[in-house]
Amino acid sequence: MNDGCRGDRAVRDDPRGAGPDRPGHEGPLPLAGRAAELAALDEVAEEVLAGQTRVVQLAGNAGMGKSALLHHWLDGVRRFRDVRVRCHRLRCDFAFGTVRRLLHPLVAAAGERERRTLLEGVGDTVLRILDPEAPWGGDPETYADAAETLAGLDRLAFRLSRREPLLLAVDDLQWIDPPSLRWLAHLVHRADTHPILVAVTTRTGERPAPGDLYDALVHPATCRTLTLEPLGPADVARLVALEFGEPRPDPSFSAACHAATEGHPLFLRALLCDARRGGVRPTGEDRDRIRNFGLPTLLREVRHRVGQGSPAVAELARGLAVLGDGVPWSLLAAYCGTGEAVVRSAGAELRSLGLLGAGDAPRFVHRVVREAVLAEWTPQEVGAAHANAAQVLHLSGRPDEEVAAHVMAAGTVSGTWPLEVLRRAAGEALRRGAPETAVTYLRHAVFQPATPAEHARVLLELAVAASHYDPGLAVSYSTAALENLTDDAARSKAVAVLAYSQLMSRGGRAGGPDPARLATELSARTGAAGDRESLLRMQALIEWLRFERPSVRVAARTEERTAVGPDVHTPGERQLLAVRAFAALRAGEPADRVTDLVDRARANAPALSHDLFPLHYFVARSLLYLDDLDAADDLCGRLLDGTKDRGMALLASSLMVYRAAVELRRGHVAQAAAVARTASERPRAQGEPPYRMTLDTITIDVLLAQGDLEGAEHLAAFHTAVESAEPSWEWPRFLLSLASLRSARGDHRGALTLLRESGRHFEAAGVISPAIAPWRSRAAAAGLRLGSGRDARELAEEELELARRCRIPRTIGVALHAVGRATEGARGLELVAEAISILEHTPAELELARALHTFGRALLRRGDKPGARTALRRGLELAARCGASAPVRSLQQQLHEAGGRTVGPCFLTAGEERVAELAAEGRSNKQIAEHLHVSLRTVETHLTAAYRKLGIGGRHALAEALKSVPSVVPGGR
Repeated sequence: MNDGCRGDRAVRDDPRGAGPDRPGHEGPLPLAGRAAELAALDEVAEEVLAGQTRVVQLAGNAGMGKSALLHHWLDGVRRFRDVRVRCHRLRCDFAFGTVRRLLHPLVAAAGERERRTLLEGVGDTVLRILDPEAPWGGDPETYADAAETLAGLDRLAFRLSRREPLLLAVDDLQWIDPPSLRWLAHLVHRADTHPILVAVTTRTGERPAPGDLYDALVHPATCRTLTLEPLGPADVARLVALEFGEPRPDPSFSAACHAATEGHPLFLRALLCDARRGGVRPTGEDRDRIRNFGLPTLLREVRHRVGQGSPAVAELARGLAVLGDGVPWSLLAAYCGTGEAVVRSAGAELRSLGLLGAGDAPRFVHRVVREAVLAEWTPQEVGAAHANAAQVLHLSGRPDEEVAAHVMAAGTVSGTWPLEVLRRAAGEALRRGAPETAVTYLRHAVFQPATPAEHARVLLELAVAASHYDPGLAVSYSTAALENLTDDAARSKAVAVLAYSQLMSRGGRAGGPDPARLATELSARTGAAGDRESLLRMQALIEWLRFERPSVRVAARTEERTAVGPDVHTPGERQLLAVRAFAALRAGEPADRVTDLVDRARANAPALSHDLFPLHYFVARSLLYLDDLDAADDLCGRLLDGTKDRGMALLASSLMVYRAAVELRRGHVAQAAAVARTASERPRAQGEPPYRMTLDTITIDVLLAQGDLEGAEHLAAFHTAVESAEPSWEWPRFLLSLASLRSARGDHRGALTLLRESGRHFEAAGVISPAIAPWRSRAAAAGLRLGSGRDARELAEEELELARRCRIPRTIGVALHAVGRATEGARGLELVAEAISILEHTPAELELARALHTFGRALLRRGDKPGARTALRRGLELAARCGASAPVRSLQQQLHEAGGRTVGPCFLTAGEERVAELAAEGRSNKQIAEHLHVSLRTVETHLTAAYRKLGIGGRHALAEALKSVPSVVPGGR
């Protein structure tokens, strides 16, 4: 069933249609009093045709003529491919239902070759959304990633708009399904220069949920809102003349009509129809009779007309009111318990009464007709009618989401099938990347008849669906499920979801029972029962909790309870190896032993799931601190692909935080900034992104490298000492960055205090390795600035001893650099040179640039200017490549003192510089491409390179960066 493309054109705000007794003209009355709105719509259309993506909203009370105005304008607009849909209250829970009705007709109308081009690379989930009943190549048991689904829909819309400017019209936006609203809001802020116009109508006082998405869609920056006001006296007089077929109705009669309706279009037309049928004429003598009509007559008029028909007409009106517009005649016949010929005959009669719209599909002329029909029933009768509709649709083999809509409207429905329908509809919603919709279905499933065990299973499914976007809600449902789950495997999954959701919430503060206690209890029970695999998984979960929340205490350690031989075969064994690998890394054991454990754990690793996530978690962290960053990046990419198959939006966000950490570990400041920004902006329905403190810590480090101390200070202020009440592993890492900020501000004593506090937290959590906790080398630098050379050297040498024990080259190089800075004379220079030789073979480019800076300064103090220039120039090139503008400025100053030439506003090529200057002036990518006569791709490539070289996160910082970041001439002396 699809009413997209031009299927809604017969729908108007005229409640009567074209009855046989209409005088003067056929069809609905023309628009009156909307010339200004039509002109405004034309202006917005011209802006889109000129290359701007725009939204236009028609707002007003019910019956104000929004739909009539929209469709009148659409019928006359030129140069657009328009597709129009009307949202319905019963369809607001169909995941991406509005998107399907908008885009499916356009794709279906394309030729076979064009269709393949349009759909290339959009993703299996988009194919499922467009036509869920068609065969497609993906696995039906996989789940969609929300961000990838939106991106795939964007690609399809962009391709359609390149063929012909695209106009997407959505009537009654207040009843749109949330996933479709999310895509529209996403589209208008991504489309940029694509010729796409989104036109919507909304009722005053009503707005779709979630409200923040609606606000984003109709934001004044991209949307023009036209609020429809009541008609004026002159417009009322025009409609009176048309209705009565009198070219000059009495002015006092028209004034009386205006006064009775206050210019409300729908009520005006109902009043005029009622008055004309009652024998009233538009004369001065009959003006007082208008008082007998008016607003209260509208619903009465609808009921009267329905009553004029046969019993089959009344039954058809009730069936259409319950099932909704556009249902097949065969379903209406099944609902009414009669033949299709009978209901079609009743439909013709209902149309003759002016209540059914034109066209083959049954459709009321206005939503007020449906409301009038339903108003005759009690709430209990409405519920029974929806229960009957649900059963008819179910027996007719209609899609689960259609059946589920009526089950939810009915409340509790007898039988076992409603529960299964709701669960299947929830599964389909998850596969489309709409977990909020899945939760809606499952919430109603909880109230269907079921055994306690089935009820607990539904609650567990609710917890899994909610964990994709709302950890607090997931904790609530998993806690409720645990009260009645008796199967240990199901309880293990519930505990895993509980732990996962608590840790994905900010600071693990989503409430609920203690998952460590529950996991310990399950470990004891499964161990006694001989279920070794479940035991291993629970122990891995305990280790994850212990690391994330150092306050967690359990009686026995995982390593002491279960042995794993040289060969590993099961997921549980791999989890235990991953736990041991990271424990060994934290304890500062040699890197080759840790690497061996990690390699064995990650070989043929199983797919992502809540209960197996600790395996991937500990492998990923070990790779990060072992400095195996290529493997870490590859693992992150594969895990992100895994989240696309399961709709795990929160997990995908946490992996983006991890990717930002990998980029920062390389020293790639601009890339880390871009990834961190993407992680913070990923679409999510609830709360903050997971690991917010880590994300902010990475961003603080980025801002410090870019020299933005104010931005770093502003971000650090969000995390106060309250966080240390129950510190997570993120807290001491945050203290390291906060100490760097204090040092940059010149408060070296405060920095030293923070670093020692960070060290205490690390040691309390069993973290010895300087690969994770390099607080001593940083404290040594702060001590040197305070004049405590002896203490600084002792701290640096202590870190060097730990680094040589763990055998990670970056860690050794950083510690050598610290010892060299704290050592005077030739020995200090030798140590820094040794640090450089080690760091050259690591991915730590920014650390190498810093060591070269120290080495160049030392050579300059010894009078070796040529050697200093060589070292400083190389450090400068590395820092610029990393996008670290603060070290760039310091290296430039030092190079200038060493006699090196520095010229020009930036390290940019001529093309990059010109593009960056135009972007800084506020021009769009398309405007820059047209001005320079280059392609959009060339502009994007130059801008990306400029951001990286300047060490900034985007266009907003270009103007300042171009003023403040000078560069060096390669080869200059």
